[in-house]
Amino acid sequence: MRIVEGTGEFEDVTAFVDALAAIGTDHEATVQAFDARYVAGPEHLRVATERATRAFERGDAIADDRGVEILCYAAASRQINHALEMGVHEGEVPVVAIVDGGDEAAAAAAVRDLLDPAPVLESASDPDLIQEFFGITDAELAATDATLEDLVIDRVSLLVVEK
Repeated sequence: MRIVEGTGEFEDVTAFVDALAAIGTDHEATVQAFDARYVAGPEHLRVATERATRAFERGDAIADDRGVEILCYAAASRQINHALEMGVHEGEVPVVAIVDGGDEAAAAAAVRDLLDPAPVLESASDPDLIQEFFGITDAELAATDATLEDLVIDRVSLLVVEK
């Protein structure tokens, strides 16, 4: 799995998503983009991708599309509409995309060409937004020495239990 970071200015999100799908098809890879503000860290994306891949291999996927499955796991939600909140939207967006499988290097380069490359994951990640999106309370954070990313990963991992 590779992570591509950058910013994008999107007037037509559908065109961007279609371009990502074409890159995935051309390079036999799964490509999924996220609004970086919702991503707790690289391990969050790695675990979500791993869990989604395992669900597909077991024939126990939530979605028909592997990229959407990764999105659902990243959002720790069986509701695709809720998971889509983590996706890109119109306007200027800090983007983190994962490229998994196939020719990852070529696919990642093609995704990078669609963005203004920049390290956005750490700077754009929004702890308050993440807490709200994943339902993590201040009391929960105070009760543990786990990081916010650790708590998000717990929710990602528990998604399979909730099926």
